Amino acid sequence: MTDNHILVSDTGAIRTITFNRPNKMNALTFAMYATIADAMVGADKDPKIRAIVFRGHEGCFSAGNDMVDFQQSTNGLGDPRGGLTPVQRFLIALIDTKTPLIAIVDGLAVGVAVTMLLHCDFVYCSKHATFQTPFTSLGLCPEAGSSQIMPAIMGRQQASELLMLSKKLTAKDAFRLGFVTRIFKRKKLYAKADENVQTLVALPPSAVRLSKSLMLRPAEDIRDRMEYESTQFSARLSSEEFTEAAAAFLSRRKPDFSKFE
Repeated sequence: MTDNHILVSDTGAIRTITFNRPNKMNALTFAMYATIADAMVGADKDPKIRAIVFRGHEGCFSAGNDMVDFQQSTNGLGDPRGGLTPVQRFLIALIDTKTPLIAIVDGLAVGVAVTMLLHCDFVYCSKHATFQTPFTSLGLCPEAGSSQIMPAIMGRQQASELLMLSKKLTAKDAFRLGFVTRIFKRKKLYAKADENVQTLVALPPSAVRLSKSLMLRPAEDIRDRMEYESTQFSARLSSEEFTEAAAAFLSRRKPDFSKFE
């Protein structure tokens, strides 16, 4: 995983993937996608990693795809691993990754830099963040599953303003429409987001991953969902994680889930 435009670092149980191409507003190239996909897949296979964080730098998350790079690229750039392009590998990783995904957004987020947020479990942004999906204005169409996820989150008419009118949204708009978790002042953004990530990785990892998978299950009859949840809940009662939580509660101490994977 080597690409100067994508920085990958592990701190404790957290893998941070930083978009690092400020002179191009962190626009994503095929090579950058390949590095991101490798970092995500690698983190998901590593039991020590409990969270994956995406971030840019102050004033810019990402301007989306590098149009010059995409025009120069062809279908012949498929990845030998399964014949998938780096973009396809990234999109599949967004869907398949069981590790919680967190995005920290300051400033500009355009195109795929917005649609990828729909797959994140938590999205923290500054008051200066803006979100735009200018697909139709470029003669393109929605991607990354956004044509299904956006209407489900915010309703079809609201989603149409993003996906058809290419309207730019403020942080307050994004929060109102439901794809931003919290808004912070710029100077507090990364510290506040990190507090929540640290809280997340200190929780029982299997319980966290199970909760994520439950929320990602396809819609079903509520009785069927309740039955499935009850089955999983009952199984959790005999888990080592619950045993530790119960013992800590009875002993009036803080539980320690660091030994679990």
